[in-house]
Amino acid sequence: MTAVLFYKLLAIFIAAGMGWFVGHMRWLGKAGGENDPARILSNLAFYLFVPALMFRTTARVEFSALPWLTVAAFFAPVVLMLVAVYLYERQRHPDSPAAPAVRSITASFGNTLQVGVPLVAGVFGESGLAVHITVVSLHALTLLTVATVLVEMDLARHSAGGASLGRTVATTIRNTVIHPVVLPVLCGFAWHLTGLPLPTVLDEVLQMLGSAVVPLCLVLIGMSLAYYGLPRGAIRSLLGLAALKLLVLPALVLGIAHWGFGLSGMPLAVIVMMAALPPGSNAMMFAQRYRTLEAEASGAIVLGTLLFALTAPLWLAIPAWLDGAGAP
Repeated sequence: MTAVLFYKLLAIFIAAGMGWFVGHMRWLGKAGGENDPARILSNLAFYLFVPALMFRTTARVEFSALPWLTVAAFFAPVVLMLVAVYLYERQRHPDSPAAPAVRSITASFGNTLQVGVPLVAGVFGESGLAVHITVVSLHALTLLTVATVLVEMDLARHSAGGASLGRTVATTIRNTVIHPVVLPVLCGFAWHLTGLPLPTVLDEVLQMLGSAVVPLCLVLIGMSLAYYGLPRGAIRSLLGLAALKLLVLPALVLGIAHWGFGLSGMPLAVIVMMAALPPGSNAMMFAQRYRTLEAEASGAIVLGTLLFALTAPLWLAIPAWLDGAGAP
């Protein structure tokens, strides 16, 4: 592990620890009810900071310049993993409509910024970082949108009871589109199609608001642990989520990207390492949004980040070994 990555991991734990201390001391108030401080801060992030980040990212991304083979080689297995975990959890927990989507996003959404950027920059240099940033530009847009469609579909079906299929579909579409993640993405796409640059002042405001997502979410992780603790029997479920994210997902990306898409070399190594990253803070924010498994999502992020120090060397070595084995 490089010194830069070590300090980044340490900074994550310190920020989360500060959030835990604030929550433990109840400086922002007591947990529970409509005035729950963790939920209020999570709503602030979800309704203001995340939409700003999503809109700005979508409005500025140059889709014509993206390496679509590498993008597809990453997102095909990752979305497959998200949907597979969702279907499995939906079968196990049919009476908890939001739980399957929350667990699926926890098992598939990686910490691509605080951990991913310094790791890729330190190991693969500027060329590797360019690939990483390209995939990152679509990471939250893709995974959060897919998870949102799934959870809103389940919530609509669960609340509809005996309602007709048409009404259930209409409710799902309305709640999916009028959503703090999806709607800014659609608006960003619309702005991008106009070909107009973002006005300087608007771009500055969006960048400023979007930059608050990471620190606020890290503090929320600690606050959630202080307020809600860990659920009973959590170790088994936390280890399962960590294993899915740190071992199963990178193995799936490696297999599909290398033998399915024919990817090799540095692009393969970068997306495998990206898949191997620990769960990102957006998983906790997603859980907060739907008031489901908040403590489990927070615990999975902390445990996954700790275990990542052990699994990272494995996923750095295997792509390099494949390249060496395939060399003449």
